[in-house]
Order: sequence, then structure tokens, then C-alpha cells
Amino acid sequence: MSIKTCKGPDPYTKTPAFKLPPGSVDAHCHVFGPANKFPYAPDRSYTPPDAPVEDLRRVHSILGVDRAVIVQASCHGTDNTAMIDAIQRSDGAYRGVAIVDGSITDKGLEELDAGGVRGVRFNFVKHLGGTPDLEVFDRVLDKIQPLGWHVVLHLDAGDILEHEERIRRIKVPFVIDHMGRVQAKNGLEQEPFRRLLDLMKNELAWVKICGPERVTSAGAPFHDAMPFARKLAEVAPDRTLWGTDFPHPNIAGDMPNDGDLVDILALAVEDETARRKILIDNPDRLYWAR
Repeated sequence: MSIKTCKGPDPYTKTPAFKLPPGSVDAHCHVFGPANKFPYAPDRSYTPPDAPVEDLRRVHSILGVDRAVIVQASCHGTDNTAMIDAIQRSDGAYRGVAIVDGSITDKGLEELDAGGVRGVRFNFVKHLGGTPDLEVFDRVLDKIQPLGWHVVLHLDAGDILEHEERIRRIKVPFVIDHMGRVQAKNGLEQEPFRRLLDLMKNELAWVKICGPERVTSAGAPFHDAMPFARKLAEVAPDRTLWGTDFPHPNIAGDMPNDGDLVDILALAVEDETARRKILIDNPDRLYWAR
């Protein structure tokens, strides 16, 4: 079976109209390759164009982003080397979220922690392989609890319903990626989004108001995703994060421009205090507090 390739990001990053405050964090971005130095996983579901740390720095420089959280993506599997390398070269400006499997040892987790990792990510999304081994999921979460880490959950909207009880049993902070990948066309009253809002009452629950291109039903400029971001920021102002998702793997529709994504955040969250929480204070607590 051939491995699909995915589109690269828009190379012409716009300077956003909204000026990000100093210390702002892109809490969801990736580094890919370069493949000749950091090979992609043999069992990956897609092959991205290389997007090394130098590309990420260039985009962040244009956007005004000072710090970042690099999230391990499935194309690199459990080989977190590219992410760790980027963190080591950042002079403390980057943190990471790793992908691990059931073979990870306490020593392995401690090494990742020393390398700047502060959480693990599990994919539930169907096109990336679907539900993980839940026994491994539970075991890894038990292992990361003493480290003070969190777990990032990459879900499709329907998974919020399917796995709601398991999610409610999680004992470490958990972060829902991309607004739960709800579909804008189904409106704010759709059952997955109502359940997500209810889930956010849990003090361990965090959410990323990123990925409007994954939520939209109308395409660029993705403004139909803004009401969902606005509502989440209202119900959990102290546990909301924002990120670009650069370099936007697996986008079938319109490829976003990262400058536009900054401006979408400013439109969705108009209060300056709330923006500061999302861009600086909240990621500080989750990633840089120790």
C-alpha cells in the first residue's frame, strides 16, 4: 500500500495585522525532518514535505511568536529525535509533547523530561490509525503522573462521545487538540461540542483553539470556526491554548496562511486580558512552570 503525501504550508507567510504581545507562545506546531537527518516512521500514514526547525523559526519571526510547543506528529512515530533536537537548539524557548508506546520506560520518560518534553500525545483520529491501544494509554498515563506531565488528545468530534467516560477518568491534565475537530456546519448546539463544553468544567481539561481549517465547512478565511473558539475561550479562560499547527499536515481543503491565523485569534478573542492568558499565562503554567 502506497503512503500518501500531503501538501506543504503556504510559503508566503503574511505579517498579521494583530501584533502579538511579547512572550507569546505557539502551543501547537510541528517540525518534520529533514528526512535525510530525521527519517519518517516506516509505518506512517502520510509523508509530509520537510519542514525543519529553520522553517518554524522563520514563520515565528514574521508572526511575532517568541516561544513554542512542538507537538510530535504521527509521521515521525515514537522517534522524537527531531523534536528534541529543535528544543535543544531553542535556548529554552521551546517545549515538547512526545509520542510514546507501551515499551517506554521510566528512564526513557525521564530523559524526555530532561530534553524539555512536558506531555504525551495520543491520536484517536480515524485517518491516522484510530483508537490507540487503551491498555497502553492507561499505563502511560500512570507513568507520566509523577513527572507532572499532561496528555494531549487528538480526537475526531465523534470520539468525544465515544470516549467521554474514559476521558473523565483521566487523572492528569489533558488537552483537547483543534477544538475537538468539531464540524462548523453542525453548529454550536451539536452534541459533540456541547459535550466538549461540559467536559471543560473539569479542572484538568484544557483545549486548543487552533486548527480552524480543520473545523471549517466554508473554507478560507475559516471565519465559521470562530464562534467555537470564542465559546471555548469564554468557558475555560484559564485552560485555553492557541497554536498555528504549522506546517498544517493533512489539509485537504484550503491551506491557511499563518499570518491570517493570528488575526483570526484576535477576532475570536477580543478581550486583551483573555488573549494574554491564552498566549502567555496559560502555556506558562502548563509548560514552563518548573
